[in-house]
Amino acid sequence: MNEPRVAIVILAAGTSSRLGRPKQLLELDGEPLIRWTVRHAIAARAHEVVLVVGSRGDEIALAAGDCGQRTVLNPDFAHGQSTSMVAGIQALGDHADAVIMMLGDQPTVRPSLLNRLIERFGEDQPAIVQPRYTDGPGNPVLFAARMFPELLDVEGDLGAREVIKRHRSDVVFVDIDSPAPPDVDSDADYERLRGNWKPDQG
Repeated sequence: MNEPRVAIVILAAGTSSRLGRPKQLLELDGEPLIRWTVRHAIAARAHEVVLVVGSRGDEIALAAGDCGQRTVLNPDFAHGQSTSMVAGIQALGDHADAVIMMLGDQPTVRPSLLNRLIERFGEDQPAIVQPRYTDGPGNPVLFAARMFPELLDVEGDLGAREVIKRHRSDVVFVDIDSPAPPDVDSDADYERLRGNWKPDQG
């Protein structure tokens, strides 16, 4: 059996309204935060990485650099995270067996974690594969292609949460022996991230 084709879509189109400035452009160990996120995605065993930008899209695409990803613009970013998810899935066409939805502000998600999701999907191709951290389930989440129609119907800023709730019994968990990766929604979050940052982890 051929290895399934799993894509990664990085959602980086938001306005960072809670932080007050683009979190994707924050400096982390001398580089923009978004570049670390993209680099980790590229280093995983995905067959394709799509970066979805929107607010200040040109700046964020430039900050991400050319790591091998494909960048798409979501012109409807102001209508919520779901629009970026839709733009990312539509960019994949019919060439993916599954997609991992990855948040642009979680550079601590390492290639090894992404690979564990991909490997678990490869075993029996469940509908949804989600990491279960020591403090509960979290991101990023893998969705099989048969879930794409439901994901494409999501509206607003809920992202894929409603789809996961509807299919709770279909979720397969991968246990991760650490807390969930932190979001960067405030200056305090950013300072914590900088203080705990370890760039050499795989």
